[in-house]
Amino acid sequence: MKTSLERRKVLESSINQLDRMLEIRYVEENIQKLYEDGHVRGSTHLAIGQEAISVGLASVITPKDVVTCTYRGHATALALGVSPEGVLGEICGRQIGCAGGVGGSMHLMDASVGLMPTFAIVGAGLPVAAGVALAAKLKGSKDIAVSICGDGATNIGAFHETLNMASIFKLPIVFIVENNLYGEYTRINLSTPIENLADRADSYAMRKEIVDGQDLDAVITAIKSAVAFARNGEGPTLLEMKTYRYSGHSRSDPATYRLPGELDLWKQRDPLEITAAKLIKSGIFTEAEYVAMQAEVAVRVATAVKTVLASPAPELDQIFKHVSS
Repeated sequence: MKTSLERRKVLESSINQLDRMLEIRYVEENIQKLYEDGHVRGSTHLAIGQEAISVGLASVITPKDVVTCTYRGHATALALGVSPEGVLGEICGRQIGCAGGVGGSMHLMDASVGLMPTFAIVGAGLPVAAGVALAAKLKGSKDIAVSICGDGATNIGAFHETLNMASIFKLPIVFIVENNLYGEYTRINLSTPIENLADRADSYAMRKEIVDGQDLDAVITAIKSAVAFARNGEGPTLLEMKTYRYSGHSRSDPATYRLPGELDLWKQRDPLEITAAKLIKSGIFTEAEYVAMQAEVAVRVATAVKTVLASPAPELDQIFKHVSS
């Protein structure tokens, strides 16, 4: 099995980026099935439909950069280089998991690729990322921090306090808002009085950009610019990624609150299909190769599932291993 760093290095070409997006999609689909089959305790939150954002980010930043993200963080972990076995093992509470099976679905981590433990509390990663960025600035390094949050988090105090501080101190940080239109079960128009969340950057004199989160190329271009801005000591950027989650909020949510036809409309802009279509049109990839890739990735993920289910659960004394006094 490749290490996280070795997997991270694979994201150098568009074809490998598509492969990673397929892997994320199939892992997420298997997570739902594992939950239904009784192998997952607690909740799970899928990011099916949002794969381009995670893969686009991982294609730009380095393992020395630090990322904080939400409980919907499986895609980010996989994109950054955590293996399917590491993600699925953690979600299923097995020793093979990236945190030894003691963190679960909402607390994935791998310091070797810059992934801090994912946060179950809405917006909790924002001030932590700012602290990492401040430390990098004080040390004089070129490392940056990236904070990923959902649209709902832009309505809480920690979001505004963190953006204010980041702007004042010109911190080397990129804020990514995954605007998938729903904060848990509530549509954004019922909770937020503005259409474009990026406009909230104006209150903090912060650089901003609205990005098509379904288009991998657009995501990469925007993140490259924001990362360069941060590394050059020019301060933070707020990127609003317009995206959509095809699943409900969590494990058993049928998402009956969606507007009629909304899901079908967004599925017409599936990030995997957009990326594949571009590659095929460019002539560097064929339909047959795409079909073969899908089959190969499906087998890879199925093998990972078998490996995870054969892995033992952590011993009871592991509950104290990561506790400091």
